[in-house]
Amino acid sequence: MIDEQVIFESKELVDNSKIVMVGTNGESAYPNIKAMMRLEHDGLKKFWLSTNTSTKRVKLLKEDGKACLYFVDENKFAGLMLIGNIEIVEDRKYKELLWNDGCEIYYPLGIDDPDYTVLCFTTESGNYYRHLKNVTFKVEEI
Repeated sequence: MIDEQVIFESKELVDNSKIVMVGTNGESAYPNIKAMMRLEHDGLKKFWLSTNTSTKRVKLLKEDGKACLYFVDENKFAGLMLIGNIEIVEDRKYKELLWNDGCEIYYPLGIDDPDYTVLCFTTESGNYYRHLKNVTFKVEEI
């Protein structure tokens, strides 16, 4: 049975986070971690992020989409790790969803800049840490 308080606190942690750590499988199977802005999400199930198409990370994600997201609240000493898969999204509606004033600093050609890529992370499971305990859950339980 899922602990409703854990899900509530996990969602609150995500909502209050501006930054998410994104972990992917790198070259030679070494893990890679990158801090990214937490842009849009659907509860704990889906997350949309943007990055430059030209990055090494996009190249690696085309080969292996297994990933994790990690959110932390250092004041409450709480952390949430979500495990799942990232896919590269081509649909323009997601580019529009994430686009806002200031994006042209990174993508000078605008929303259709070929160096503007949207990533969609789909959660399979999570692990929430707080109150000296870890609680693992499957996303279909939510």
